[in-house]
Amino acid sequence: MSVGAGVLFFGPPPSAEAVPATIPLTIKNNSGRSEPVYIYNLGTQLTTGRQGWADASGAFHPWPAGGNPPTPAPDASIAGPANGQTKTIRMPKFSGRVYFSVGRKLVFRLTTGGLVQPAVQNPTDPNHDILFNWSEYTLNDAGLWINSTQVDMFSAPYAVGAKAADGSVKNTGRLKAGGYGAVFGGLRSAGWGGLIQSRPDGTPLRALSPGHGIEAGGIPAGAMNDYINRVWSKYSSSTLTVTPFANEPGTKYYGRVSGNVMNFTNGSGAVVTSFQKPDSDSVFGCYKLLDAPNDTVRGPISRTLCAGFNRSTLLTNPNQPDANGAGFYRDAVTNHYSRIIHAQMADGKAYGFAFDDVGAHESLVHEGNPQEAFMTLEPFN
Repeated sequence: MSVGAGVLFFGPPPSAEAVPATIPLTIKNNSGRSEPVYIYNLGTQLTTGRQGWADASGAFHPWPAGGNPPTPAPDASIAGPANGQTKTIRMPKFSGRVYFSVGRKLVFRLTTGGLVQPAVQNPTDPNHDILFNWSEYTLNDAGLWINSTQVDMFSAPYAVGAKAADGSVKNTGRLKAGGYGAVFGGLRSAGWGGLIQSRPDGTPLRALSPGHGIEAGGIPAGAMNDYINRVWSKYSSSTLTVTPFANEPGTKYYGRVSGNVMNFTNGSGAVVTSFQKPDSDSVFGCYKLLDAPNDTVRGPISRTLCAGFNRSTLLTNPNQPDANGAGFYRDAVTNHYSRIIHAQMADGKAYGFAFDDVGAHESLVHEGNPQEAFMTLEPFN
């Protein structure tokens, strides 16, 4: 799962051979842009739970106390590589984000509750007119998990990777040639051009994810309502079977709609959890009425429902999750944002919504014994 909070991928229990305290992160700038690049490594220290930032050497610096209203955060920026150049920094045991911005430094502030992340769906956010993006990662004793995420927005293109002890490299996140512009063009063609935020000269900065787009008024609040209504109608007279764990095919739950509620029962017929009919924002965000707690029943069922709604597979397949990627996003009412981004990725993988990892369609690299991590700033054309 990729989440907006940037804390994710804790993975299995630590291995016998612990990962070093820091590993190198090599950042290569293939963007083709002449502006300076700034790097930020922000997150939660796994050994203490403290929030803070890491400098280029991987040393951890806890955030000072914030205020209300928020106070400026210390400048955590690291000078990034120029176009055509490479820079290596160190990644500590963290769960967090590696941000990069192009042309200008990002503005971070601190509240009494911690760091305020950029929220560019808000037109008054100080980072609204800055071109930036980020990767989410966790490095712990079980290895490295690093992704290319579009859960919150699609913006400056980049790919991520990890090197194993045998020298092999896994990578993901690379767009097809021309894919950056094709995403924006596809959104406009789908009638979702309102997700695109541009500079005053018309240069696109990013496309908001549809949940943030609803918040910002870029797409209608009821964008998924027709599909949600059809799903509710179908399963008022038939059964939706959810098998949430690929390694536990015998664990099944059975959903039926009664009025405004979909009740899920186990094999004994006992109701294990229920969902109110979701709204479009709940579907896009996989939260609120589709909340997914970190448990063994409701969370896994909700993840599966969320994936089925966003990929529009719940009407075509009553057995979820649907393993056939060729059948995703085929309904006229679907998550066009995720559909278009997946179509423009070189390996077809993306984090178009929070639970795009259902069925392993997410843009994630995991390496149990990482020797090096990579982030490549990709061309815009």
